[in-house]
Amino acid sequence: MPDLILHHYPSSPFSEKARLLLGYKGLAWKSVHIPAIAPKPDLTALTGGYRRTPVLQAGADIYVDTALIADVLEHLRPAPTLYPEPEKGLARTLAQWADSTLFWAALGYSMQPRGVAEIFQGQPPEAAKAFGEDRARMTVNMARLRPGDAAAAYKSYLRRLSDMLDDRPFLLGEQPTIADFAAYHPLWFTRHRTPGLAAVFDIVPAVREWHDRIAAIGHGTPERSNAAEAIAQAAAAEPGGTGALLTDSTYQDEHGIALGAPVSITPESFGTEATEGILVAATRTHYTVSRTDDRAGAVHVHFPRIGYVLKAL
Repeated sequence: MPDLILHHYPSSPFSEKARLLLGYKGLAWKSVHIPAIAPKPDLTALTGGYRRTPVLQAGADIYVDTALIADVLEHLRPAPTLYPEPEKGLARTLAQWADSTLFWAALGYSMQPRGVAEIFQGQPPEAAKAFGEDRARMTVNMARLRPGDAAAAYKSYLRRLSDMLDDRPFLLGEQPTIADFAAYHPLWFTRHRTPGLAAVFDIVPAVREWHDRIAAIGHGTPERSNAAEAIAQAAAAEPGGTGALLTDSTYQDEHGIALGAPVSITPESFGTEATEGILVAATRTHYTVSRTDDRAGAVHVHFPRIGYVLKAL
């Protein structure tokens, strides 16, 4: 089994979700910090264009999106499970809502002028400007909530989460599921990146207490690494070997695109840079493309099926 390498940066909320998942599963992992904004040449050497954060690497196999990363970690370490029966479907559905609707409400609330001032406190004005321009490029044609609308929605969602915690320590029962980790990270951004706005949690003390329970899981004991080492590990490995951590391999054609065809895969929204390559898997849960990079060599890049657009080239 090759090393698990997480490409991330400390202030990324989705990275915090992945770090906690690794901690919950008790898996050893290496940490490679990537830039918060483009360009990200070392990351795209592995992904072929995809630039969202985080990305998980195992040898020459590259896994994008925390929804897929969670499935990979579940396969590696089935217990404690993220998808308990009979709440498995409910946990996945709630996680998808949290990673999208809840996340954008939390971000819209947290990125009001007061929050932005906190995030970039002590940094030159150019830092905030560059970050804003980068995120504007990532959200072209994407509807965003205005701060007032985001605040109203966020408070409603927090109250709903609080209702779920009336008689249980976690959202769906006695143990955390994928739903807890997905709902945690948008709130983490408010509490840790914009603490001056965290009074919003005063109306939901049960949510704050639950949030602290998830935080106590921790990240495990990551080992610091760097991009050069990660790319060298990819170049030295064979894709689809021991680094292939997805068990679902049955071909499922929904597009009329055969395996072996040149394709592009693009996120549906937010950061819609495409990855191009040869389609080597299209299952009910994920896509895999094979591509070659001058530095990383031959790699397989794995995407979740939900939330991504597959097109023939």
